[in-house]
Amino acid sequence: MGRCCDLKLQCSLFILCDVTCPSHLWAPRRTILAQAQDVGNHQVKEIRLSDWFNPSKRPDVITTTDWGAPVIWEGTFNRHVLNNYYQRQNITVGLAVFAVGRFVDEYLEPFIRSADKHFMVGYKVIFYIMVDALFQLPDIELGPLRTLKVLKIIEEDLWYDLNLLHMKNFGDYIVRYIWNEADFLFSMAVNQVFQNDFGVETLGKSVAQLHGWWYFKNTKNFPYERRLWSAACIPFGLGDFYYDSSIVGGTPQEVLTLIDKYLKGVVHDIKNRLNSTYESHLNKYFFINKPSKLLSPEYNWDPKFRLPPQITYIKVAWQSERD
Repeated sequence: MGRCCDLKLQCSLFILCDVTCPSHLWAPRRTILAQAQDVGNHQVKEIRLSDWFNPSKRPDVITTTDWGAPVIWEGTFNRHVLNNYYQRQNITVGLAVFAVGRFVDEYLEPFIRSADKHFMVGYKVIFYIMVDALFQLPDIELGPLRTLKVLKIIEEDLWYDLNLLHMKNFGDYIVRYIWNEADFLFSMAVNQVFQNDFGVETLGKSVAQLHGWWYFKNTKNFPYERRLWSAACIPFGLGDFYYDSSIVGGTPQEVLTLIDKYLKGVVHDIKNRLNSTYESHLNKYFFINKPSKLLSPEYNWDPKFRLPPQITYIKVAWQSERD
């Protein structure tokens, strides 16, 4: 790992591109979780929920799940209390984004610029940018406490499924680098832009993003994978929320666990000649392994949808498609 001096990025920038990947996803190997057992990282104790979270402030929405996890809406949290706590913990938060092809040219720069302005302001942040072509990187000057690391995408035989390519590379990089660098970790889709502060109220062991569209729909209509022989199947009559795959977070260990389960699910489905989506596998994972914190649709809103009265403060919005 070495500092890159010939790119135009005006920040602390590193190139990481020595991941060794098998030629096939299902080739015999130690699982990413088994690899990670040899590596230790600092575990940050979470602040007591009642010290910062007040669900009664938002009686118009669901603020607590059946299993006791908070649903973060504007008005339910005390950021001053949270900042007092986490600033003493000296935490580092990772934000990973996957960008290939036209997504680099069209979306990466506004994503990074808006994240630099709004993501975890006042805390050490490492942006992990997974790209296929280093020369495409935009010219960006980041603020203090920000570091940008470029992760070269490997394993070209998975280009037929970009989500699979993304998660396979992401898991390998977590094991090799991120595990020892970040206390909390988010993975986000690149075609989004931060509009307001995305702060420490979002930190948790396992963080799921509620889908902006499906949150306001009947559970029975959720587009879960329903084929019983798929690893992603949630049978009719079951399910609680529908989660958006564009944002997922938690500790590096928990994100690794999700990736491991997803990859195993893909192997299972391939053997059964199925091709379930990443979002279907994600929803099955969170159905079985309940997230410890849920982010409201305020944290991931598509401006094409009519804005409901429950949403008054959009944190992250989808970028419009360009011609």
